[in-house]
Amino acid sequence: MPGHFVKSSGPDPDPTEFLFISLEQKRMDQTKAYDPKKSCWVPDEKDGYVEGEIQGTKGDLVTVMARGESKNWKKEQVQQVNPPKFEKCEDMSNLTYLNDASVLYNLKARYITKLIYTYSGLFCIAVNPYKRYPIYTNRVVKIYQGKRRNEVPPHIFAISDGAYMNMLQVAENQSMLITGESGAGKTENTKKVLSYFANVGASSSSKKKEAAKNQNLEDQIIQTNPVLEAFGNAKTTRNDNSSRFGKFIRIHFQQSGKLSGGDIEVYLLEKARVISQQKLERSYHIFYQLMSNQVKWIKPLCCLSDDIYEYHYVSQGKVTVPSIDDKEEMQFTDEAFDVLGFSKEDKENVCKSTAAVMHFGEMKFKQRGREEQAEPDGTERGEIVGKLLGLDGHDMYNGLCKPKIKVGAEFVTQGRNVNQVNYSVGALSKAIFDRMFKWLVKKCNITLETGLKRHSFIGVLDIAGFEIFDFNGFEQICINFCNEKLQQFFNHHMFVLEQEEYKREGIDWVFVDFGMDLQACIELFEKPLGLLSILEEESMFPKATDKSFEEKLKSNHLGKSAVLVKPKPPKPGCAEAHFAIVHYAGTVPYNITGWLEKKQGSSQ
Repeated sequence: MPGHFVKSSGPDPDPTEFLFISLEQKRMDQTKAYDPKKSCWVPDEKDGYVEGEIQGTKGDLVTVMARGESKNWKKEQVQQVNPPKFEKCEDMSNLTYLNDASVLYNLKARYITKLIYTYSGLFCIAVNPYKRYPIYTNRVVKIYQGKRRNEVPPHIFAISDGAYMNMLQVAENQSMLITGESGAGKTENTKKVLSYFANVGASSSSKKKEAAKNQNLEDQIIQTNPVLEAFGNAKTTRNDNSSRFGKFIRIHFQQSGKLSGGDIEVYLLEKARVISQQKLERSYHIFYQLMSNQVKWIKPLCCLSDDIYEYHYVSQGKVTVPSIDDKEEMQFTDEAFDVLGFSKEDKENVCKSTAAVMHFGEMKFKQRGREEQAEPDGTERGEIVGKLLGLDGHDMYNGLCKPKIKVGAEFVTQGRNVNQVNYSVGALSKAIFDRMFKWLVKKCNITLETGLKRHSFIGVLDIAGFEIFDFNGFEQICINFCNEKLQQFFNHHMFVLEQEEYKREGIDWVFVDFGMDLQACIELFEKPLGLLSILEEESMFPKATDKSFEEKLKSNHLGKSAVLVKPKPPKPGCAEAHFAIVHYAGTVPYNITGWLEKKQGSSQ
């Protein structure tokens, strides 16, 4: 669900029940039945783990009574339960028994009582409630501002304030990594972080001009969200407002701690979604915002009808989302453009380029007689695309059907069949959308350049979430590989460097290499004759097929690499996977259909 930073004019709602455990709840928790020798956790198919009572042991087997049923378990499957004093513990690194069952139980117990944030040492874990809690208001900002982490309940604001105070005290740049699976709430938490920094870094200057300038900067930093979300977010099977790109946002501050600007870097925009969607998914929000007719000048300017189904590229899945009002979101996007300083011409060009992508999908081609040569099957749509993009429609058709390619020092006209032309149109559509998205980010960065001195920054990384779907294709493997690399980088900086600090301080410590357990998977992708190398090589051969790619990959790695394995049989109604990869977050089956075309299309 799209979220926007709103400055409340009325009194903030009481956030107490969403942050603190009541005294009554604490008393109830302390009366929980507990036997340090008998209380235990055992695996459960439905809930992960269930609490039980040990009745006896025999060799490697433990008899446990759970849910009214007595059953034998292997010793290693039985986990210890923490004493009641740790019930709904705020920092799980303090638990006596830090096992999987205790971590899951503690998060669940807090979540049920509307406490969505929990610490685990250096980390702050957020469990997405999929509803709006009143814990991000100005009143809550004041609770966390300038406080030590142990003085206030767990919250993303506490982590943000820690980064802000460290930046001021140590005079070094800080970074926050917001990571998790798809739909976990990374982007929503990123927006809350930005709003916090905009709030604490706001100017308190009495000079009206400077205060107005800084106030405008706060608004501009926040207003980049509706624009980025409109062009980079979409509905997936799990999440109505999923970011289909990664971003690194730097918030720059003056030496005094006041805002001095910001900039954004983006990664891995999912271009395939521009021209194809699965049945329960939707393309980028902006397409449906344009069709909402909220801004009246858009449709006539962009030659758009009132029927979304006339545009195949954006109507292969869902076209409406119950939790999203496309009219309202179009209004937010249009207002954000104005706040960010986009001119009327800029807005018109963005709309025309977006609409051109929709019209591209309706350009038709046919085979000329018995030849392998494609030719236009009607030119009306192409003329509209040409008008929107400032091109000559006839020249565009020629370039698609009979492109000129350089051979040595000369240019040669190449004949294309219908399939090849359709791939080219798709590749062109994706490239236009991708470049427009990057141009929008560049324009946002220009807006966020204030000319004020930039002394230090806090960087916030909101990266694409790890995903395991019923059907996992080329886009998923790119996202999951990126996450594998990111996790290794994160482990190195959070654990390896921490252990090196222990060594410097002379602490007796057995070194654990947290990074190497991801190395085998990363090498499968990166090393010579690895997955990416084979894909690159196969895409260069004109006669290569999905089957030849699959055979080459398996002959080089199946049975030789521990992380490339045979997939499990598919669920009923799902496409069969060709292989599976053992990632750090789970084993993912992949289907390679169309990978070579996508690779070739992205190279065009």
